[in-house]
Formats: sequence, structure tokens, C-alpha cells
Amino acid sequence: MPGIAEKIHEFLNEIAIDAVEERVVEYVIREVHNGRKLTDALKDPYVKNRLSEERLAKVLENPEIFTALEEQITESFKTREFGFLD
Repeated sequence: MPGIAEKIHEFLNEIAIDAVEERVVEYVIREVHNGRKLTDALKDPYVKNRLSEERLAKVLENPEIFTALEEQITESFKTREFGFLD
């Protein structure tokens, strides 16, 4: 059974990871709102250097990411610029 110090360490570690994930979510949403493709924003070194593939998958489940992506898709249909030729 883990001791109290180990439990506190795990708790603080989880808080730190959650804070990093939240900053990455904010970054990705900002980049998408600035016109970048989601896939490009996710390949950015800022994201890659801060999250493992497992954590990135968790971030992609964030509803704010879905909202930003929906907005990007809606804008693509309005402007008829789908980025196929990029």
C-alpha cells in the first residue's frame, strides 16, 4: 500500500499533467481559430514536446477541440476552401 507521501506526489503529478494538457488544448484551439488545420497544429513541436501519444489522445477527446474543428469545417464550407491542394 502506497504511503501518504507517494499519494501526494501522484496527486501533484496528475495536477501538473492536467495543467499541461489544458495549455495544449488552448494552444490547439487558438491555432485552429487562426486558420491552421487541426492536423498541422497537432504535429507542432509545442504539442509533440509536451504530450505523449496517450495524453494527446485524451486531449483530442476534449469537447472544446471538437467545437473548434466544427467551426473550421463550417468555415471551409462557407468559403469552399477545403485545403485539398495544400
